[in-house]
Amino acid sequence: MRATGYIAASALASAVSAQSYLGFSTGSTKIDGSVKVQADYESEFTAAQNLIGAPGVFNSARLYTNIQGGSTTDPIEAFAAAIATNTTLLLGIWCSGTTTIQPELTALKAGLTKYGSKLADLVIGISIGSEDLYRNSVTGVENKAGVGANPDVIVGFINDYRAAFNTTLLKDVPVGHVDTWNVFPNATNKGVIDAVDWIGLDEYPYYQTGQGNTIENAANLFKEAYDAAKAAVGDKPLWVTETGWPYTGMTWDEGVPSVANAKTYWDTVGCDMLFNKVPTFWYDLTDDNAGNNESFAITDNLSTKARFNLTCPATTSSASSSSAATATGTSTKGSSGSKTTATTATGTGSSQTNASGTGSAASATGSTTTTNAGSVLNLSIGTIVGVVAFACLL
Repeated sequence: MRATGYIAASALASAVSAQSYLGFSTGSTKIDGSVKVQADYESEFTAAQNLIGAPGVFNSARLYTNIQGGSTTDPIEAFAAAIATNTTLLLGIWCSGTTTIQPELTALKAGLTKYGSKLADLVIGISIGSEDLYRNSVTGVENKAGVGANPDVIVGFINDYRAAFNTTLLKDVPVGHVDTWNVFPNATNKGVIDAVDWIGLDEYPYYQTGQGNTIENAANLFKEAYDAAKAAVGDKPLWVTETGWPYTGMTWDEGVPSVANAKTYWDTVGCDMLFNKVPTFWYDLTDDNAGNNESFAITDNLSTKARFNLTCPATTSSASSSSAATATGTSTKGSSGSKTTATTATGTGSSQTNASGTGSAASATGSTTTTNAGSVLNLSIGTIVGVVAFACLL
């Protein structure tokens, strides 16, 4: 990519990151495994915008693919639903386990041709890949996280996207990559950081076994992960692309799922650190992965009355008294513990259904000792190990 184009895109990314989007990460299938269609997305987006007691309007959505389930290159029907509900979109291109992203690009171009500026005006960013670097890391391989992609492959895909859309209505949309915090301090991944305009973080303290992953310590773990990532990516804007605490499921070390704990996490991480401060995509509004042992959904049957009170408390917790930004923590499967079930494995993130099948999003673990010179949270951190992985079929 030409340097002039990169500078312009980076400047735009900084401007965009100043707006704190509120939304949910949403998969392309329902809890029974069937493919979501336009009506399903519309119901989901409408419910998100009307949540009772929410600390703002959740009118953004993060997607993992541009391809409609059951097809190879048809645009995902979430595009039409977003237009109908005026929902802004963080688009995603699935990159793991493939040598080309051409089907994704074809689907996105088809959507842009069909909807034009109605779609383009709602796109706030696009992620080239999701947890691919983690899956291909030593830890990801050990944890059987699935097929990922090396940094040079991701950079190549980023260049492919920029070349394909540099004269379209999406030419000024900031380009990012989503992964687990601990892949970014790895020098071998610096090329990916340099190639994008923003970084997306997936963080789940619940899965951080061996790290004191009680609900009381969750906010501290979250901030530590953010600081480690921030120190690694420098001035790149950080978006929180996945985080949450399950209301039911397995106990991971000291991480206990419950409605009360999900509410505490919402308050101490969401309210105190994320909402209306940085672009945030919570996981998740409604259950869409039958294979998971844990359920993170904040609502049943898309009711606008959540399973716990969404109103933020008037005072901040001692764990997160800073007015700063946020982070995302990762999770790992295997020795450090994992939330994976069923198929592919792990990841702070998710595993998603793409055009040809299922890809897994995983998270990583590793040890990092770094002083947060550039973190918004201004915290120094110690060694962080054993991040737990999370996988969900989207």
